[in-house]
Amino acid sequence: MGAKRQDPVRIEHDLLGDKEVPAGVYWGVQTERARENFNISGVHLSMYPELIRAFAMIKMGAARANFDCGLMDKRVLGAIEAACQDLIDGKFHDQFPVDVLQGGAGTSTNMNANEVIANVALEHLGRAKGDYETVSPHDHVNLAQSTNDAYPSALHLAFALGSDHLVSELNDLVESFRAKGREFASVLKMGRTQLQDAVPMTLGQEFEAFAQSLSDEVFALERISSRVLLEVNMGGTAIGTGLNAPKGFTRACVKHLAEITGKKITAAKNLVEATQDTQAYVLYSSALKSLAIKLSKICNDLRLLSSGPRAGFGEISLPAMQPGSSIMPGKVNPVIPEVVNQVCFRVIGSDLTVTLAAEAGQLQLNVMEPVIAACILESHTILMNASRTLRTQCVDGIVANEAACRRFVDISIGVVTALNPLLGYDCATELAAEALKTGRGIVDLVRERKLLTEKQIAAVLDPRRMTGVR
Repeated sequence: MGAKRQDPVRIEHDLLGDKEVPAGVYWGVQTERARENFNISGVHLSMYPELIRAFAMIKMGAARANFDCGLMDKRVLGAIEAACQDLIDGKFHDQFPVDVLQGGAGTSTNMNANEVIANVALEHLGRAKGDYETVSPHDHVNLAQSTNDAYPSALHLAFALGSDHLVSELNDLVESFRAKGREFASVLKMGRTQLQDAVPMTLGQEFEAFAQSLSDEVFALERISSRVLLEVNMGGTAIGTGLNAPKGFTRACVKHLAEITGKKITAAKNLVEATQDTQAYVLYSSALKSLAIKLSKICNDLRLLSSGPRAGFGEISLPAMQPGSSIMPGKVNPVIPEVVNQVCFRVIGSDLTVTLAAEAGQLQLNVMEPVIAACILESHTILMNASRTLRTQCVDGIVANEAACRRFVDISIGVVTALNPLLGYDCATELAAEALKTGRGIVDLVRERKLLTEKQIAAVLDPRRMTGVR
Protein backbone atom coordinates (compact mmCIF):
# COMPACT_ATOMS: atom_id res chain seq x y z
CA MET A 1 0.00 0.00 0.00
CA GLY A 2 1.14 3.53 -0.71
CA ALA A 3 1.87 6.08 1.97
CA LYS A 4 -1.16 7.77 3.55
CA ARG A 5 -1.83 11.14 1.98
CA GLN A 6 -1.04 13.99 4.38
CA ASP A 7 -2.84 17.32 4.33
CA PRO A 8 -0.44 20.22 3.75
CA VAL A 9 0.93 21.87 6.88
CA ARG A 10 3.26 24.67 7.86
CA ILE A 11 5.66 24.53 10.79
CA GLU A 12 5.42 27.16 13.51
CA HIS A 13 7.45 27.52 16.67
CA ASP A 14 6.72 28.58 20.25
CA LEU A 15 8.08 28.04 23.76
CA LEU A 16 7.35 24.31 23.60
CA GLY A 17 9.01 23.81 20.22
CA ASP A 18 7.94 23.21 16.63
CA LYS A 19 4.39 22.24 15.76
CA GLU A 20 2.51 21.50 12.57
CA VAL A 21 -0.37 23.85 11.74
CA PRO A 22 -2.76 23.21 8.83
CA ALA A 23 -1.34 25.24 5.93
CA GLY A 24 -4.61 26.90 4.94
CA VAL A 25 -5.76 28.22 8.31
CA TYR A 26 -5.19 31.73 9.62
CA TRP A 27 -4.57 30.70 13.21
CA GLY A 28 -1.12 29.72 14.45
CA VAL A 29 0.77 27.47 16.81
CA GLN A 30 -0.73 28.66 20.12
CA THR A 31 -4.27 28.39 18.77
CA GLU A 32 -3.46 24.90 17.50
CA ARG A 33 -2.23 23.83 20.94
CA ALA A 34 -5.35 25.29 22.59
CA ARG A 35 -7.55 23.54 20.06
CA GLU A 36 -6.02 20.22 21.14
CA ASN A 37 -5.92 21.00 24.86
CA PHE A 38 -9.44 22.28 25.46
CA ASN A 39 -11.96 19.84 24.04
CA ILE A 40 -14.40 20.76 26.78
CA SER A 41 -17.77 22.24 25.82
CA GLY A 42 -17.78 21.97 22.04
CA VAL A 43 -18.72 25.65 21.98
CA HIS A 44 -16.08 27.56 20.05
CA LEU A 45 -15.24 31.24 19.99
CA SER A 46 -16.54 31.36 16.42
CA MET A 47 -20.07 31.00 17.79
CA TYR A 48 -19.86 34.44 19.42
CA PRO A 49 -19.37 37.05 16.68
CA GLU A 50 -19.58 39.98 19.09
CA LEU A 51 -16.56 38.66 21.00
CA ILE A 52 -14.53 38.41 17.78
CA ARG A 53 -15.62 41.89 16.71
CA ALA A 54 -14.74 43.23 20.15
CA PHE A 55 -11.24 41.75 19.97
CA ALA A 56 -10.77 43.24 16.50
CA MET A 57 -11.78 46.66 17.83
CA ILE A 58 -9.41 46.33 20.80
CA LYS A 59 -6.51 45.31 18.55
CA MET A 60 -7.24 48.09 16.07
CA GLY A 61 -7.33 50.67 18.86
CA ALA A 62 -4.08 49.30 20.31
CA ALA A 63 -2.35 49.37 16.91
CA ARG A 64 -3.35 52.99 16.35
CA ALA A 65 -2.17 53.90 19.86
CA ASN A 66 1.18 52.21 19.18
CA PHE A 67 1.50 54.18 15.96
CA ASP A 68 0.76 57.41 17.87
CA CYS A 69 3.45 56.49 20.39
CA GLY A 70 6.00 55.83 17.64
CA LEU A 71 6.19 52.06 18.09
CA MET A 72 4.62 50.91 14.80
CA ASP A 73 5.26 51.90 11.20
CA LYS A 74 2.42 52.94 8.94
CA ARG A 75 2.66 49.93 6.62
CA VAL A 76 2.18 47.41 9.46
CA LEU A 77 -0.54 49.60 10.99
CA GLY A 78 -2.46 49.65 7.72
CA ALA A 79 -2.27 45.87 7.38
CA ILE A 80 -3.44 45.30 10.97
CA GLU A 81 -6.26 47.82 10.53
CA ALA A 82 -7.41 46.05 7.36
CA ALA A 83 -7.33 42.66 9.10
CA CYS A 84 -9.26 43.97 12.10
CA GLN A 85 -11.84 45.55 9.81
CA ASP A 86 -12.30 42.20 8.08
CA LEU A 87 -13.17 40.65 11.45
CA ILE A 88 -15.47 43.53 12.35
CA ASP A 89 -17.23 42.98 9.02
CA GLY A 90 -17.82 39.33 9.89
CA LYS A 91 -15.04 37.72 7.86
CA PHE A 92 -12.72 34.95 9.10
CA HIS A 93 -14.87 34.16 12.14
CA ASP A 94 -14.50 30.46 11.33
CA GLN A 95 -10.82 30.84 12.18
CA PHE A 96 -11.59 30.93 15.91
CA PRO A 97 -11.77 27.22 16.83
CA VAL A 98 -10.75 27.47 20.50
CA ASP A 99 -13.23 26.23 23.09
CA VAL A 100 -14.80 29.06 25.05
CA LEU A 101 -13.95 27.13 28.25
CA GLN A 102 -10.18 27.14 28.65
CA GLY A 103 -7.37 27.40 31.15
CA GLY A 104 -4.83 30.20 31.04
CA ALA A 105 -7.01 33.20 31.96
CA GLY A 106 -7.96 33.83 28.34
CA THR A 107 -4.47 33.64 26.82
CA SER A 108 -5.64 31.16 24.19
CA THR A 109 -8.44 33.48 23.10
CA ASN A 110 -6.11 36.47 22.96
CA MET A 111 -3.52 34.51 20.94
CA ASN A 112 -6.20 33.17 18.60
CA ALA A 113 -7.10 36.79 17.84
CA ASN A 114 -3.44 37.86 17.57
CA GLU A 115 -2.56 35.02 15.19
CA VAL A 116 -5.59 35.41 12.93
CA ILE A 117 -5.13 39.18 12.69
CA ALA A 118 -1.41 38.75 11.94
CA ASN A 119 -1.99 36.20 9.18
CA VAL A 120 -4.86 38.14 7.60
CA ALA A 121 -2.64 41.25 7.75
CA LEU A 122 0.12 39.31 6.01
CA GLU A 123 -2.32 38.36 3.28
CA HIS A 124 -3.19 42.03 2.79
CA LEU A 125 0.55 42.68 2.35
CA GLY A 126 0.88 39.83 -0.15
CA ARG A 127 2.98 37.75 2.24
CA ALA A 128 2.65 34.10 3.25
CA LYS A 129 0.94 32.92 6.41
CA GLY A 130 3.46 32.53 9.19
CA ASP A 131 5.81 35.27 7.94
CA TYR A 132 5.85 36.73 11.43
CA GLU A 133 8.98 38.81 10.91
CA THR A 134 6.80 41.04 8.76
CA VAL A 135 3.71 41.05 11.01
CA SER A 136 4.02 39.23 14.33
CA PRO A 137 1.16 38.10 16.59
CA HIS A 138 3.28 39.08 19.60
CA ASP A 139 5.52 41.95 18.52
CA HIS A 140 2.94 43.79 16.43
CA VAL A 141 -0.66 42.73 17.08
CA ASN A 142 -0.10 42.27 20.83
CA LEU A 143 2.35 45.17 21.15
CA ALA A 144 2.12 47.06 24.50
CA GLN A 145 -0.54 44.60 25.68
CA SER A 146 -1.05 41.51 27.77
CA THR A 147 -3.88 39.02 27.79
CA ASN A 148 -4.62 40.53 31.19
CA ASP A 149 -5.69 43.87 29.74
CA ALA A 150 -6.74 42.92 26.20
CA TYR A 151 -8.96 39.98 27.22
CA PRO A 152 -11.07 41.70 29.91
CA SER A 153 -11.31 44.85 27.80
CA ALA A 154 -12.58 42.76 24.89
CA LEU A 155 -15.06 41.01 27.19
CA HIS A 156 -16.40 44.34 28.45
CA LEU A 157 -16.86 45.54 24.89
CA ALA A 158 -18.35 42.23 23.68
CA PHE A 159 -20.91 42.28 26.47
CA ALA A 160 -21.78 45.89 25.68
CA LEU A 161 -22.25 45.05 22.00
CA GLY A 162 -24.30 41.99 22.90
CA SER A 163 -26.37 44.02 25.32
CA ASP A 164 -27.33 46.37 22.48
CA HIS A 165 -28.73 43.44 20.49
CA LEU A 166 -30.51 41.98 23.51
CA VAL A 167 -32.10 45.32 24.36
CA SER A 168 -33.35 45.63 20.78
CA GLU A 169 -35.05 42.23 20.98
CA LEU A 170 -36.51 43.05 24.39
CA ASN A 171 -37.89 46.37 23.18
CA ASP A 172 -39.68 44.53 20.38
CA LEU A 173 -41.14 42.11 22.94
CA VAL A 174 -42.22 45.01 25.17
CA GLU A 175 -44.03 46.61 22.24
CA SER A 176 -45.73 43.29 21.46
CA PHE A 177 -47.10 43.10 25.01
CA ARG A 178 -48.14 46.77 24.82
CA ALA A 179 -50.00 46.13 21.57
CA LYS A 180 -51.91 43.30 23.27
CA GLY A 181 -52.58 45.61 26.19
CA ARG A 182 -54.29 48.04 23.83
CA GLU A 183 -56.13 45.23 22.05
CA PHE A 184 -57.46 43.80 25.34
CA ALA A 185 -58.21 47.16 26.99
CA SER A 186 -61.97 46.53 27.16
CA VAL A 187 -61.83 42.88 28.29
CA LEU A 188 -63.01 42.65 31.93
CA LYS A 189 -61.59 39.87 34.09
CA MET A 190 -60.80 39.02 37.70
CA GLY A 191 -57.45 39.82 39.17
CA ARG A 192 -55.95 37.23 41.49
CA THR A 193 -53.61 37.31 44.47
CA GLN A 194 -52.14 34.14 45.95
CA LEU A 195 -54.09 32.30 43.22
CA GLN A 196 -57.34 33.42 44.85
CA ASP A 197 -59.97 35.82 43.49
CA ALA A 198 -59.06 39.46 44.13
CA VAL A 199 -60.77 42.39 42.39
CA PRO A 200 -61.70 43.14 38.78
CA MET A 201 -59.21 44.47 36.24
CA THR A 202 -58.88 44.40 32.48
CA LEU A 203 -56.86 41.93 30.49
CA GLY A 204 -55.28 44.99 28.91
CA GLN A 205 -53.97 46.11 32.30
CA GLU A 206 -52.47 42.67 32.84
CA PHE A 207 -50.61 42.75 29.53
CA GLU A 208 -49.51 46.35 29.98
CA ALA A 209 -48.03 45.28 33.34
CA PHE A 210 -46.03 42.58 31.51
CA ALA A 211 -44.73 45.25 29.15
CA GLN A 212 -43.76 47.62 31.95
CA SER A 213 -42.05 44.87 33.91
CA LEU A 214 -39.78 44.05 30.98
CA SER A 215 -39.27 47.72 30.16
CA ASP A 216 -37.88 48.25 33.66
CA GLU A 217 -35.38 45.45 33.05
CA VAL A 218 -34.32 47.04 29.75
CA PHE A 219 -33.63 50.28 31.59
CA ALA A 220 -31.51 48.44 34.17
CA LEU A 221 -29.50 46.63 31.47
CA GLU A 222 -28.80 49.87 29.62
CA ARG A 223 -27.79 51.69 32.79
CA ILE A 224 -25.43 48.98 34.01
CA SER A 225 -23.97 48.42 30.55
CA SER A 226 -23.14 52.09 30.09
CA ARG A 227 -21.71 52.48 33.59
CA VAL A 228 -19.56 49.39 34.05
CA LEU A 229 -18.94 47.71 30.70
CA LEU A 230 -17.43 50.68 28.87
CA GLU A 231 -14.51 50.99 31.28
CA VAL A 232 -11.36 49.20 30.08
CA ASN A 233 -7.92 48.49 31.55
CA MET A 234 -5.90 48.81 28.35
CA GLY A 235 -2.33 49.81 29.08
CA GLY A 236 -2.26 47.94 32.37
CA THR A 237 -0.50 45.00 30.67
CA ALA A 238 0.39 42.09 32.99
CA ILE A 239 -0.81 43.25 36.42
CA GLY A 240 -1.82 46.86 35.91
CA THR A 241 1.57 48.51 36.34
CA GLY A 242 1.87 49.23 32.63
CA LEU A 243 5.12 47.34 32.07
CA ASN A 244 6.10 47.49 28.35
CA ALA A 245 3.39 50.01 27.49
CA PRO A 246 4.70 53.40 26.29
CA LYS A 247 3.77 56.64 27.95
CA GLY A 248 0.42 57.89 26.68
CA PHE A 249 -0.68 54.48 25.38
CA THR A 250 -3.77 54.17 27.60
CA ARG A 251 -5.06 57.63 26.75
CA ALA A 252 -4.48 57.12 23.01
CA CYS A 253 -5.97 53.62 22.99
CA VAL A 254 -9.13 54.72 24.81
CA LYS A 255 -9.56 57.64 22.42
CA HIS A 256 -9.25 55.37 19.38
CA LEU A 257 -11.59 52.76 20.90
CA ALA A 258 -14.25 55.42 21.42
CA GLU A 259 -13.92 56.41 17.76
CA ILE A 260 -13.97 52.81 16.51
CA THR A 261 -16.90 51.66 18.63
CA GLY A 262 -18.96 54.85 18.78
CA LYS A 263 -19.26 54.26 22.52
CA LYS A 264 -18.08 56.32 25.50
CA ILE A 265 -15.11 54.15 26.36
CA THR A 266 -13.19 55.25 29.46
CA ALA A 267 -9.98 54.12 31.15
CA ALA A 268 -10.12 52.55 34.59
CA LYS A 269 -8.96 54.93 37.32
CA ASN A 270 -6.65 52.33 38.88
CA LEU A 271 -5.26 49.81 36.40
CA VAL A 272 -3.90 47.48 39.08
CA GLU A 273 -7.34 47.23 40.66
CA ALA A 274 -9.09 46.95 37.30
CA THR A 275 -6.84 44.08 36.16
CA GLN A 276 -7.85 41.90 39.09
CA ASP A 277 -11.45 43.09 39.45
CA THR A 278 -14.42 41.25 37.94
CA GLN A 279 -17.25 43.14 39.64
CA ALA A 280 -18.47 44.57 36.34
CA TYR A 281 -19.32 41.05 35.24
CA VAL A 282 -21.12 40.36 38.52
CA LEU A 283 -23.24 43.49 38.19
CA TYR A 284 -24.09 42.84 34.56
CA SER A 285 -24.81 39.16 35.15
CA SER A 286 -27.11 40.10 38.00
CA ALA A 287 -29.05 42.33 35.60
CA LEU A 288 -29.42 39.39 33.21
CA LYS A 289 -30.61 37.25 36.12
CA SER A 290 -33.16 39.89 37.12
CA LEU A 291 -34.43 39.96 33.54
CA ALA A 292 -34.67 36.17 33.51
CA ILE A 293 -36.69 36.17 36.74
CA LYS A 294 -39.18 38.68 35.32
CA LEU A 295 -39.42 36.92 31.98
CA SER A 296 -39.98 33.54 33.62
CA LYS A 297 -42.70 34.95 35.86
CA ILE A 298 -44.49 36.35 32.81
CA CYS A 299 -44.29 32.96 31.09
CA ASN A 300 -45.69 31.31 34.23
CA ASP A 301 -48.64 33.72 34.04
CA LEU A 302 -49.22 33.03 30.35
CA ARG A 303 -49.33 29.32 31.06
CA LEU A 304 -51.79 29.79 33.93
CA LEU A 305 -54.04 32.18 32.03
CA SER A 306 -54.19 29.80 29.07
CA SER A 307 -54.65 26.65 31.17
CA GLY A 308 -57.47 24.35 30.17
CA PRO A 309 -59.00 24.46 27.68
CA ARG A 310 -62.00 23.20 29.70
CA ALA A 311 -60.64 22.60 33.20
CA GLY A 312 -58.39 25.62 33.68
CA PHE A 313 -58.54 29.43 33.60
CA GLY A 314 -58.88 29.55 29.83
CA GLU A 315 -58.88 33.37 29.79
CA ILE A 316 -56.50 33.52 26.83
CA SER A 317 -55.56 31.17 24.02
CA LEU A 318 -51.94 30.84 22.96
CA PRO A 319 -51.13 29.99 19.34
CA ALA A 320 -51.13 26.23 18.79
CA MET A 321 -47.57 25.43 17.73
CA GLN A 322 -47.43 21.62 17.78
CA PRO A 323 -49.33 18.53 18.98
CA GLY A 324 -48.82 18.20 22.70
CA SER A 325 -48.96 14.53 23.48
CA SER A 326 -47.94 11.17 22.11
CA ILE A 327 -50.91 9.53 23.86
CA MET A 328 -53.65 12.16 24.38
CA PRO A 329 -55.30 13.15 21.10
CA GLY A 330 -56.06 16.83 20.63
CA LYS A 331 -53.79 18.04 23.43
CA VAL A 332 -51.87 21.26 22.74
CA ASN A 333 -49.30 22.47 25.26
CA PRO A 334 -47.86 25.96 25.91
CA VAL A 335 -44.47 24.94 24.50
CA ILE A 336 -43.19 28.45 23.80
CA PRO A 337 -43.54 29.79 27.35
CA GLU A 338 -42.16 26.45 28.56
CA VAL A 339 -38.95 26.79 26.57
CA VAL A 340 -38.53 30.40 27.65
CA ASN A 341 -38.91 29.30 31.28
CA GLN A 342 -36.06 26.85 30.73
CA VAL A 343 -33.88 29.53 29.16
CA CYS A 344 -34.48 31.69 32.22
CA PHE A 345 -33.49 28.86 34.56
CA ARG A 346 -30.23 28.48 32.62
CA VAL A 347 -29.47 32.20 32.87
CA ILE A 348 -30.23 32.24 36.59
CA GLY A 349 -27.88 29.29 37.10
CA SER A 350 -25.18 30.95 35.01
CA ASP A 351 -25.32 33.96 37.29
CA LEU A 352 -24.30 31.73 40.19
CA THR A 353 -21.34 30.48 38.14
CA VAL A 354 -20.31 34.07 37.43
CA THR A 355 -20.55 34.83 41.15
CA LEU A 356 -18.36 31.88 42.11
CA ALA A 357 -15.83 32.65 39.37
CA ALA A 358 -15.58 36.28 40.45
CA GLU A 359 -15.01 35.24 44.06
CA ALA A 360 -12.23 32.86 42.96
CA GLY A 361 -9.89 35.67 41.95
CA GLN A 362 -6.49 35.67 43.65
CA LEU A 363 -4.06 38.55 44.03
CA GLN A 364 -3.46 40.48 40.78
CA LEU A 365 -5.55 38.37 38.36
CA ASN A 366 -8.73 36.33 38.14
CA VAL A 367 -7.97 33.28 36.00
CA MET A 368 -11.64 32.25 35.91
CA GLU A 369 -12.69 34.90 33.40
CA PRO A 370 -13.21 32.37 30.56
CA VAL A 371 -16.12 30.70 32.37
CA ILE A 372 -17.57 34.15 33.08
CA ALA A 373 -17.31 34.86 29.37
CA ALA A 374 -18.93 31.53 28.49
CA CYS A 375 -21.85 32.15 30.84
CA ILE A 376 -22.62 35.72 29.83
CA LEU A 377 -22.14 35.13 26.10
CA GLU A 378 -24.48 32.13 26.26
CA SER A 379 -27.00 34.09 28.32
CA HIS A 380 -27.02 36.82 25.69
CA THR A 381 -27.60 34.35 22.89
CA ILE A 382 -30.37 32.33 24.49
CA LEU A 383 -32.16 35.38 25.96
CA MET A 384 -32.18 37.08 22.54
CA ASN A 385 -33.48 33.94 20.86
CA ALA A 386 -36.02 33.34 23.59
CA SER A 387 -37.33 36.91 23.46
CA ARG A 388 -37.74 36.74 19.70
CA THR A 389 -39.39 33.31 19.89
CA LEU A 390 -41.79 34.39 22.63
CA ARG A 391 -42.82 37.45 20.62
CA THR A 392 -43.23 35.89 17.18
CA GLN A 393 -44.43 32.40 18.17
CA CYS A 394 -46.62 33.30 21.11
CA VAL A 395 -47.45 36.85 22.21
CA ASP A 396 -48.30 38.24 18.77
CA GLY A 397 -50.89 35.48 18.31
CA ILE A 398 -52.57 35.50 21.74
CA VAL A 399 -56.36 35.71 21.66
CA ALA A 400 -58.59 36.82 24.54
CA ASN A 401 -61.42 34.52 25.57
CA GLU A 402 -63.78 37.32 26.62
CA ALA A 403 -66.66 35.06 27.67
CA ALA A 404 -64.46 33.11 30.09
CA CYS A 405 -63.03 36.31 31.52
CA ARG A 406 -66.51 37.78 32.06
CA ARG A 407 -67.87 34.59 33.59
CA PHE A 408 -65.26 34.71 36.34
CA VAL A 409 -66.17 38.33 37.05
CA ASP A 410 -69.86 37.50 37.28
CA ILE A 411 -69.43 34.63 39.74
CA SER A 412 -66.62 36.09 41.81
CA ILE A 413 -67.05 37.31 45.38
CA GLY A 414 -64.02 39.57 44.98
CA VAL A 415 -66.28 42.47 44.07
CA VAL A 416 -67.33 42.58 47.72
CA THR A 417 -64.12 44.52 48.42
CA ALA A 418 -65.72 47.60 46.87
CA LEU A 419 -68.34 47.55 49.66
CA ASN A 420 -65.83 48.15 52.46
CA PRO A 421 -66.10 51.96 52.43
CA LEU A 422 -69.94 51.88 52.53
CA LEU A 423 -70.79 48.83 54.66
CA GLY A 424 -67.59 48.20 56.62
CA TYR A 425 -65.21 45.27 56.57
CA ASP A 426 -67.23 43.03 58.91
CA CYS A 427 -70.47 43.36 56.94
CA ALA A 428 -68.63 42.77 53.68
CA THR A 429 -67.03 39.68 55.22
CA GLU A 430 -70.45 38.29 56.17
CA LEU A 431 -71.67 38.82 52.61
CA ALA A 432 -68.61 37.05 51.19
CA ALA A 433 -69.06 34.10 53.56
CA GLU A 434 -72.73 33.71 52.68
CA ALA A 435 -72.01 33.99 48.96
CA LEU A 436 -69.43 31.23 49.25
CA LYS A 437 -71.76 29.03 51.29
CA THR A 438 -74.84 29.43 49.14
CA GLY A 439 -73.29 29.98 45.72
CA ARG A 440 -75.31 33.18 45.31
CA GLY A 441 -73.98 36.44 43.91
CA ILE A 442 -72.94 39.44 45.99
CA VAL A 443 -75.36 41.77 44.22
CA ASP A 444 -78.30 39.44 44.94
CA LEU A 445 -77.46 39.37 48.63
CA VAL A 446 -77.07 43.16 48.83
CA ARG A 447 -80.47 43.60 47.21
CA GLU A 448 -82.08 40.99 49.42
CA ARG A 449 -80.81 42.68 52.58
CA LYS A 450 -81.60 46.13 51.14
CA LEU A 451 -78.13 47.31 52.06
CA LEU A 452 -77.81 49.67 49.08
CA THR A 453 -80.09 51.41 46.64
CA GLU A 454 -80.09 50.39 42.99
CA LYS A 455 -78.29 53.61 42.19
CA GLN A 456 -75.60 52.78 44.74
CA ILE A 457 -75.31 49.22 43.45
CA ALA A 458 -74.84 50.48 39.91
CA ALA A 459 -72.20 52.96 41.04
CA VAL A 460 -70.27 50.81 43.51
CA LEU A 461 -70.54 47.27 42.17
CA ASP A 462 -69.92 48.03 38.49
CA PRO A 463 -66.84 45.86 37.80
CA ARG A 464 -65.51 48.29 35.20
CA ARG A 465 -65.43 51.11 37.73
CA MET A 466 -63.36 48.90 40.02
CA THR A 467 -60.59 48.57 37.41
CA GLY A 468 -59.60 52.21 37.75
CA VAL A 469 -60.06 52.63 33.98
CA ARG A 470 -62.04 55.75 33.17
